Amino acid sequence: KITAASQELMQAKIERMKRRGMRPRAIRAMVAGVPNVGKSTLINSLAHRRAAVTGDRPGVTKALQWVKVGKSLELLDTPGVLWPKFEDQAVGERLALIGSMNDEILNREKMALSLLVFIGENYPEALEKRYQLTLDTAGADGDAQASLHSALALLEAVCKSRGCLKKGGEPEYEKGAALVLDDFRSGRLGRMTLELPKKEA
Repeated sequence: KITAASQELMQAKIERMKRRGMRPRAIRAMVAGVPNVGKSTLINSLAHRRAAVTGDRPGVTKALQWVKVGKSLELLDTPGVLWPKFEDQAVGERLALIGSMNDEILNREKMALSLLVFIGENYPEALEKRYQLTLDTAGADGDAQASLHSALALLEAVCKSRGCLKKGGEPEYEKGAALVLDDFRSGRLGRMTLELPKKEA
């Protein structure tokens, strides 16, 4: 569909070239977007081969690379780009959660706690199914302290459910947080979105 759409989009130029006796060359297009959203995967899918390097982390694509998609289309794979500054902090947090930023410079435990609060409030069945938990509704009333306590309790329950424990049975929060983020990003928690339509007043 993308190849056909590109031909339709450039049809006028292709016809002008033909009228001038010129042989239409392959359409060249750039694939751009935020890091780790599947630009290289899309290109590989269209090309029916592993032409572009892919990975489940941002920054895998480090240089520009042209990839031929049949005879009529060439796509430019590009490194992911982000805004130099986020006017809305929530946007930056969501991009971090989906893996568009390098986890090494972020607090993964804090990210996991935030994610657990959101999923617990919007997709509780996903946590119950994946980690065999019975959710407590503490924090659903919007109380920040209650939500934090609930998230800590959830992360502790996840650690116990998945065996992320230190000697003595203490929860290994860092390992549990990494597990939650990985389960979310890989889709093992199910299909969900971090942005919901605004409720009308």
